[in-house]
Amino acid sequence: MPQDRHYINCNDFQRAARRRLPKIFADYIDGGAFSETTLARNRTDFDRYALRQRVLRNLVEADLSTTYLGRIQALPFFPGPVGFMGLYRRDGDQLVGLSARRHGVPFGLSTFSIKGVSSLAPQLGETLAFQLYLDRDPEVNAGYLEACRHAGVETIFLTVDTAITSVRERDVRNQFRSVSHITPALALQFMRRPRWSIDLLRNGMPGVELVNDRPEFGRGALAQAANLSARLDKDLTWDKVKALRDLWPGRLVIKGISDPRDAAIARSSGADGIIISNHGGRQLDHGCSTISLVRPIREALGPDMELMVDSGFRRGTDIIKAVALGADAVLMGRPFAWAVAAEGAWGVDRLFTLLADEIRITLQLMGMSSLAELKAAPVQDVLRHLPD
Repeated sequence: MPQDRHYINCNDFQRAARRRLPKIFADYIDGGAFSETTLARNRTDFDRYALRQRVLRNLVEADLSTTYLGRIQALPFFPGPVGFMGLYRRDGDQLVGLSARRHGVPFGLSTFSIKGVSSLAPQLGETLAFQLYLDRDPEVNAGYLEACRHAGVETIFLTVDTAITSVRERDVRNQFRSVSHITPALALQFMRRPRWSIDLLRNGMPGVELVNDRPEFGRGALAQAANLSARLDKDLTWDKVKALRDLWPGRLVIKGISDPRDAAIARSSGADGIIISNHGGRQLDHGCSTISLVRPIREALGPDMELMVDSGFRRGTDIIKAVALGADAVLMGRPFAWAVAAEGAWGVDRLFTLLADEIRITLQLMGMSSLAELKAAPVQDVLRHLPD
């Protein structure tokens, strides 16, 4: 059993995951587009906001529950969709999803996940949300939606910022999404990571469950990764969003909003909520950090529409800042990928505990006892926007 003192923040899991994973997968998780400037801004821009401390308050045990995705959730953050989670540890998608359920929050499952909705829905129930990438073939998309309906999925996160795929230079160097089988160079990487290889490859390279019965996507996750990306709908428009709204009876959330004008269009297109996202700095290089967009996009949406945010979140203080600025919840992708890769189910549970403790302690040091109190406070009473 890992010792708690070895893992006291997200970065500890990142370092451990890189020691365990082959470079092709570690770099896929960590990398960003081109110069990785947006990737860096997603972290550094949290420093533009300082928290205000209050003392001598009548504090009780902090209540971290809040409402999003139509329900009261136990925590203001949850695991966002990460492609190929089951390549980082066998059954990785399932391990993260089950931990999310134990901690009373949703779990976002990617179209590119190794486990599919059919396998996970019976175990996760209403906590399972599905991140949808639209394929260029309407029949394939209809199959995705039918799988979600049959599994009882209530919420779809439609990803809209990847119609044009950016260049992630780490992936280019490693040939991720261009290599379709295990080459000698890749085999050498795997041999250098024996714990990962024994865990994952004893039954052969797994595939993406959602497309395993579609031969046009190839066989095995390496081939399917290349084909899934190549087949993304490059003509994705607001008209198609509205058409999906007509087809999907459940909750529809638009993921990949980075401009207040697009947020307003999402609202008028019938979306139930939006996720501010720059895809973890993996799409537009030299773009805005997501934390810098929360306040202006909340103002564009008004107070009633659900607003969530991802990209760059690593600390409980990051989550506090997002909620103070107007977010209802935070999705975290890379941290949960690192945690499950490093230590499996134990790592994911440990990450939940660490982040919840950070949020609880931070709230109380700010003189508050609940997230509801934080959300109700004027921004200037809890945050100071530092000069550039």
